[in-house]
Amino acid sequence: MTPVLQSSHNDDSPWSIDWNLVSNINWQLVHHLTSECSTLGESPPPPPRTFFGRDELIEKTVDLAEGLDPIALLGAGGIGKTSIALAVLHHDRIKQRFGDDRRFIRCDQFPTSRVHLLRRLSIVTGAGIENPEELTPLRTFLSSRKMLIVLDNAESILDPRGTDAQEIYAVVEELSRFDNICICITSRISTIPPGFEHLDVPTLSIEAALKTFYRIYNSNDRSNVVDGILEQLDFHPLSITLLATVAQENKWSTSRLAREWEEGRTSVLQTQHSNSLAAAIELSLASPMFQELGPSAREFLGVIAFFPQGVSEDNADWFFPAISNATNLLDGFCILSLTHRSNGFVTMLAPLRDHLRPEDPKSAPLLCATRDHYFSRMSVAINPDNPSFRESQWIILEDVNVEHLLDVFTTIDATSDGVWDACADFLRHLNWHKHRLTILGSKIEGLPDDHCSKPNCLSQLSELSSAVGDYVEQQRLLTHTLKLWRERGEDNQVALILVSLSDANRLLDLPKEGIEQAKEALGIYERLGDTWGQVDCLIGLAYILHHDQQLDAAEEAASRSIGLVSEKGNQTLVCGSHRVLGEIYESKGETEKAIHHFEIALGIASSLNWHNGLFSVHCSLAWLFLGQGRFDDAHAHVKQAKSHTDHSAYQLGRAMELQAHIWYRQRKFEEAKSEALCAIDVHEKLGAAKDVEVCKKILREVQKELNTPLSCKLL
Repeated sequence: MTPVLQSSHNDDSPWSIDWNLVSNINWQLVHHLTSECSTLGESPPPPPRTFFGRDELIEKTVDLAEGLDPIALLGAGGIGKTSIALAVLHHDRIKQRFGDDRRFIRCDQFPTSRVHLLRRLSIVTGAGIENPEELTPLRTFLSSRKMLIVLDNAESILDPRGTDAQEIYAVVEELSRFDNICICITSRISTIPPGFEHLDVPTLSIEAALKTFYRIYNSNDRSNVVDGILEQLDFHPLSITLLATVAQENKWSTSRLAREWEEGRTSVLQTQHSNSLAAAIELSLASPMFQELGPSAREFLGVIAFFPQGVSEDNADWFFPAISNATNLLDGFCILSLTHRSNGFVTMLAPLRDHLRPEDPKSAPLLCATRDHYFSRMSVAINPDNPSFRESQWIILEDVNVEHLLDVFTTIDATSDGVWDACADFLRHLNWHKHRLTILGSKIEGLPDDHCSKPNCLSQLSELSSAVGDYVEQQRLLTHTLKLWRERGEDNQVALILVSLSDANRLLDLPKEGIEQAKEALGIYERLGDTWGQVDCLIGLAYILHHDQQLDAAEEAASRSIGLVSEKGNQTLVCGSHRVLGEIYESKGETEKAIHHFEIALGIASSLNWHNGLFSVHCSLAWLFLGQGRFDDAHAHVKQAKSHTDHSAYQLGRAMELQAHIWYRQRKFEEAKSEALCAIDVHEKLGAAKDVEVCKKILREVQKELNTPLSCKLL
């Protein structure tokens, strides 16, 4: 034990001391002890072995650390924050910059209080101050050398609802202001002191995800199945590591892994040592901040998890009227990294969705209330003449959510008529606003023929087939629908389907059948005294008579339709009447009359902001100017047509097809070829066989002019 030096006035005493010498010795001793303390601090854990795809983020973190800038690595649990921090601590440039003064503190391994944080800071850095109650005793030591200190899992001490939250926050903030120390925190929450450089840690690239998986799963059995599962995991690092570990521990083949995943989904992610995705997620839900969000937070999180797109921030208050603080809850989820914002939606990573979504959607009150709001919102009438038309365009952004909702509830609640009525409403929304195929078709066709909603659903499904250019499928579905309505004696519905079937036969070059169907429908509407039905039917009849080159009869039908409408009537039908009359006059060579009617139709469609109508009229004008050799005008109208195809791949393909025709007529063959190839790609994906053949015909003509062969597929 070191003796205590005491002063003595007896110069003969053996403890008599030269105080000048003592002062010099103490200075050397302090310097020696301080040097020793720096080596007595704790070394950081080793770097991760399985670590891919983070080079750019590591380099950025290293650059910031070299400049002693405070850094915050933020992201969801299991995203790889700790691994990045350890990789940085062991980076060659960091070793050169900080030497042995690279420290790592796990903030979740000691009680949450300022005293425990300071005690751990003293031990890890080697300051040698026992149980400091504030930062003051540590300042001299901490100021004496350049250090990199990682506060890992800092959410456990920075949670604003945690013990000593303000005091701990103040300590971390002061540490970040030391001009010789770089503080790097990893945290699931974003409530961190100001001045930190925020680095959001993303999921892995597919290449890095595959390398991570196969670094653990030692198998030569490479499979696309694994690629698909990793994609379903959103390339989330912890989930990938757990999946590979489970597969390796159990010696599963990739086919066995696929079966286990299909049956258990993220419940498979549980290793023999009880590491699990569920534990990582539940850790976030156990935080004081999440608990402070209230009793509805967990259920609300489950609703977000249920929907593939998450929840629209703009619609949160509308869809969740029972939750008074919906917006605040969404903010809280994002702060906790349970969710993130993407294109106006609050959503979450797929593994979190899989764990948090309700096991029984029918027994989740908040989800069922949300479902009812969606269904109610889709039930409104859709017509460009009505003010509600623009509001109904919300479906453009939320179609994936609604489709998933219907897919689930038509499976678990198939006897509910309301679900199937909502299904028909959804297809109606797609027909007006977003032309695309849907996964609901097979379920609709699987309904018994006597189901009350089947003919309506089939009718809407057929219109969707037409909207993507599959007229054969449209004809098949309409034929079935017509049979069902005839059996039920619903004359109005029979007439409506006959008009659609007539148009499908026109597009399939079957004018005789189409004309007969249109005339039958007209007779029904006349008998029922339905004026607007007659107008709709006369427009269809005019189109098919025009297609059959019966131009005078077509003109008569179109003129009758205009004669039946008033200036304040159904403007979409007025627009259609003028457009078909314009096409008839164009075929008759009466160009001025044609342009007059097209311009009237264009004005009506513009006033309604009706994209489908605008697209159609611009295409009609482009064809007219192409026929006259006015190529610049034709190109201008195609450009306008394309501007109205944002939510219709088929219309975009049609516009490309028309553009190819124009280029070909201008003898700009390379441009025609390029546009036709793009159109073919679009049409083949949609199954628009007729349009594919039209584009291939253009390519064959181009091939003759260029004297270059086409691939066998295109020929």
